Amino acid sequence: MSEQQLTAPLSAPAPAGEPRSGWSLLLPYAVQAVAIVAIFAAVGALAGVVWEWVWTPPVGVAVHHQWLQDEAGLRGNFSATGTYVLVAVVAGLVTGAVVALLLDRSELVTLVAVVAGALLAGWVMQHVGSALGPADPHHIAASAQDETRIPGSLVVSGKSALRAFPAGALLGLTVVFLGFSRLRQSAR
Repeated sequence: MSEQQLTAPLSAPAPAGEPRSGWSLLLPYAVQAVAIVAIFAAVGALAGVVWEWVWTPPVGVAVHHQWLQDEAGLRGNFSATGTYVLVAVVAGLVTGAVVALLLDRSELVTLVAVVAGALLAGWVMQHVGSALGPADPHHIAASAQDETRIPGSLVVSGKSALRAFPAGALLGLTVVFLGFSRLRQSAR
């Protein structure tokens, strides 16, 4: 190698016929990964809005500055987690499939970005939905009069429900990568 080749700046365009530098080769993959994660974050926020919209809060009452629920209210607590799982799986499935169809420059980059994006989307969904839902009924009951009806808050019970968004996204990705592989190959 000549001294001129060793001291040439990395940002200079490669002459015709010579390979491009490492950064210019990685840039499209980095843009793809960032776009996928951003798409998932936006869908996670939208899914949080949908989760809060379709959920019906359980109602309890204030008794001696404590929030208490009857049997129907206790069942309503589980509906928050069930609704979260349903919305998250559907949103993850659709988003994973669309991303796999449209942003598949590299399947490995797509896979890693979908996993990261889906985890972020599940977190965003939980926080957006909880922020839009009713306030913590225990805090409200602390200053409320007895027999005041107070709606429950929108929360997810347990950590296993938080795997719903990534599970749906990976299912959508798998369906496209395996089920539509011939169509994807002919389109290239």
